[in-house]
Amino acid sequence: MNPDSTRPLWQRFSLFLIPLMASNILQALSGTFNSIFIGQMIGVEALAALATFFPIMFFLISFIIGLSSGSTTLIGQAWGARNTERVKAVAGTSISTAFVLGLVVAMIGGIWIEDIMGILGAPENIRHMAVEYGRIMFIGMPGFFIFLVVTSILRGVGDTVTPLFSLILSMVVSVTLTPALIQGWWGLPQLGVNAAAWAFIAGFVVVLVFLFFYMRIRNMPLAPDAAMLRALKPDFKLLGLVLRLGIPAGLQMVVASVAGIVVVGLVNRFGSNATAAYGALNQVLNYVQFPAMSIGIATSIFGAQAIGARRQEQLSEITRTALILNLFITGTLIVLAYLFSQHLVGLFITDAEVVGLTENLLHIVLWAILPFGWGVVFSGMMRASGMVYAPMLMALAAILLIELPGAIWLSQTSLGLSGIWVAYAASFTGMMLMQAAWYRFVWKRKEIVALV
Repeated sequence: MNPDSTRPLWQRFSLFLIPLMASNILQALSGTFNSIFIGQMIGVEALAALATFFPIMFFLISFIIGLSSGSTTLIGQAWGARNTERVKAVAGTSISTAFVLGLVVAMIGGIWIEDIMGILGAPENIRHMAVEYGRIMFIGMPGFFIFLVVTSILRGVGDTVTPLFSLILSMVVSVTLTPALIQGWWGLPQLGVNAAAWAFIAGFVVVLVFLFFYMRIRNMPLAPDAAMLRALKPDFKLLGLVLRLGIPAGLQMVVASVAGIVVVGLVNRFGSNATAAYGALNQVLNYVQFPAMSIGIATSIFGAQAIGARRQEQLSEITRTALILNLFITGTLIVLAYLFSQHLVGLFITDAEVVGLTENLLHIVLWAILPFGWGVVFSGMMRASGMVYAPMLMALAAILLIELPGAIWLSQTSLGLSGIWVAYAASFTGMMLMQAAWYRFVWKRKEIVALV
């Protein structure tokens, strides 16, 4: 993406956004296929085991998502200024840091997975499956963290097509291997629920090998050449700036994931059917939520590149374009999800009682993804300029003051399980209102300058 392009902004935004949306949808689709295979070929208990691990994984990758956020902001600004050397320095430092953190996570998870599942209150009938699945997933974290950072920094230089190809390849590997390992096809071992974990690892390993050769052959800006290899030695001053920008986003994700763990604990009290419903509901929500998140990511990258190119006058137009796209794209998906909710839920669950439960919960929270998307746009633009603490604090307020206490209180009223998702919808709406107010009355009055 060239910030100086003469194309209308909505065209440039759309051309960047379409592969980004497709990537996030494919990422969700890979998990969806695995859930379908597990739910249909093994059963509801196996699906519940996967659902129990989801917030744990979300928690463990939170700081990597934050690291990627800080890296992408700096890379976007450096790329807007056409400073390729600085781009590689940020990328190399981020990749090496991600690998080290991945090793730490793998060790922590391998040692304490049983204790973690016990704290979560995973139902006894699925705990052993959840522990085995989780332990394998932890093994792959160092490579998975690198995969997350590499695809993120590619987007920072305006490349959403290569990450899309990468995710297509990863999904093909995962979707092929999961059912084969469940059933023991082609002479492979029969692994049951653990098949999804091994297929997940195989998918991103294949992609990393592919990217190594593909980027070198294409002589891409972030190709693993001698300069990039030298950049893998961390620049601690630069790492400090990356972390200053990324830790607030990471902390926000950590708190959100802790809240998710608390929610899983609340859901588990209603039995394994409720846990399975939680997993299926998250799968459906991802398809609506990821496009909204993609628009927020594109907003941040476009904003960072415009700031790096010293084109601050474009920032308001970028925000306005993103808000309108969220209305049409996310709004359309919400309507479709309401219309076809029974069929969507039925992809994951065959038990009629659990299907009905999941559909009712989905109807409660689905509409709130629209204000969620608008809030992500406002926070994405503010983060592009280096303002990271205010968006973090407002997101934390939505989680800690609305979502968590609301979920705990409402789940104990006559609403029961439904009350948890009422709290989610309220927190999404509250976050959007706070982000919009800060953007309008504080951020727009500040002088915006490049960080690199």
